[in-house]
Parts: sequence; C-alpha cells; structure tokens
Amino acid sequence: MTSSSTQGIKTVLHPVSDLAKAKEVYAALLGVSPTTDESYYVGFETAGQHIGLVPGGAQQGMSSPVAYWHVPDLEAKLAEVTAAGGTVKEPAHDVGGGRLVATVTDPDGNVLGLLQDR
Repeated sequence: MTSSSTQGIKTVLHPVSDLAKAKEVYAALLGVSPTTDESYYVGFETAGQHIGLVPGGAQQGMSSPVAYWHVPDLEAKLAEVTAAGGTVKEPAHDVGGGRLVATVTDPDGNVLGLLQDR
C-alpha cells in the first residue's frame, strides 16, 4: 500500500426524486434539522457523519447511495485504487470551498466515493 491513508467513511450521499419529502423523512430518521438546506442539496450532520440528499441524483448516474471515504490526498488515493483495478467514474473536481470529490467503481461496478477537504 502507498503512504496515503484512508480516514474512513464520514459522508453518504443519497439520490432523491423529491427533495422536500426526503428532507422530512431524513430529519425524522436522524432527529436533527438540516445543516445545509438548498434547492440543489440538503445535508445533515449527526454522530460525526454527514448525510446528504442529492435531488435528481439518478439523472446524474447515482443509482444508489454513495459512501465517501475521506482521504488526505485524493489524487494519490485515486492512483492507488485504479492501479489495484478500480475504474474512475467521476474524475476529481472541486465542489466548493476547496473540497475535492471523485468516484470510482470496483470490478463489480459498485460506486465508491473519495473526498478530500482542504
């Protein structure tokens, strides 16, 4: 293994078709109000986890929830995972505030998320 360690899963994003309805369900499930509540994204923080709702996620290729591993060096981890047989699905890109995300698929097509904070 290379020197870039994985920090663990801290973020799970869920594709939703009706953001308002999903927001109510997740607020009830988690017992907290959203920390981010926008028309393009709703996020909850609870127990050290970030749970996000992505409206229209299915149209963006999200067919199921995606767990994001937080890593200190996204490019190094991408190289390591692809060298081991993973395939880049969504290349690294900034989603705001210096946060970088990317997704890869394993040999069975499961989507794995990688996230690096500034």
